[in-house]
Amino acid sequence: MALFDNILSLIDMRSFSSVWFWIVVALFWSAVTHNVLGVSYDMIVQARKKGGQPLADVRTLVEIHVRRMLAMMRNIGHWIFGFVAAVMSLIFVLAFVYGLELAQAVFLLLMPLTITRVMALRLAFRVEREGLADDRLLRVLLRHRLWMQLLGVVIIFLTAVWGMLRVMTASVLSF
Repeated sequence: MALFDNILSLIDMRSFSSVWFWIVVALFWSAVTHNVLGVSYDMIVQARKKGGQPLADVRTLVEIHVRRMLAMMRNIGHWIFGFVAAVMSLIFVLAFVYGLELAQAVFLLLMPLTITRVMALRLAFRVEREGLADDRLLRVLLRHRLWMQLLGVVIIFLTAVWGMLRVMTASVLSF
């Protein structure tokens, strides 16, 4: 029975007071800001410094990811939009109407993910429309990464504030 209690204590439903939630938040934002349209930050920096083959590799990777992303959005984008809207609405209602802490934590993870995916989609449309290449492409990718980092700082701050309020409220109500 003690083993079962230990496992349940690791999978705590009080998300904001769990170290695992904050590890997931940190890993999530690290992954989001490391890759821009499928190209890692170190590849972009190397392409900017050296040019040549690294620049051609970045251009190729961006072209592959842009084509793939836009093809999917043109084929089934409306279904994806509808599904995401339905799931986010359900999670929002569970989180903020019914007050489920786990749903609040999931919402505060998935809503920024949705925003970052939309921003990446807009960037993909821009790359295709303007035919961005070479230095201009690298500049746009780095600017996009900066916006992702700024969004991450704001979202992590808001999540931390909401989590602290939730934990403090729960601790006051338990007395």
